[in-house]
Amino acid sequence: MNDLVLTPRFERAFHRLTRKNPGLQSQIEATIERMAENLNHPRLKTHHLSGQLAGLHACSVAYDCRIVFAKHKHPKTGVETFLLINIGTHDEVY
Repeated sequence: MNDLVLTPRFERAFHRLTRKNPGLQSQIEATIERMAENLNHPRLKTHHLSGQLAGLHACSVAYDCRIVFAKHKHPKTGVETFLLINIGTHDEVY
């Protein structure tokens, strides 16, 4: 089970997105659960980002909805934490 941390920016974007499209909330929650279980699940389509977002990663929620996140490994314990940074349409997050 992976440790996920939601940033305030992610939470604001999540609320804005689900207000516009309430049906997307269950898909987002299922994707976050899937990320916690197995980040390499094929349905997530996890990939590295480049350009201004180099060093970050993204995964798919739906056709035009992405979650941008960062991976952090604790130097002493080696526990990996995923910091959820942003969520939105392809154009909004990239």
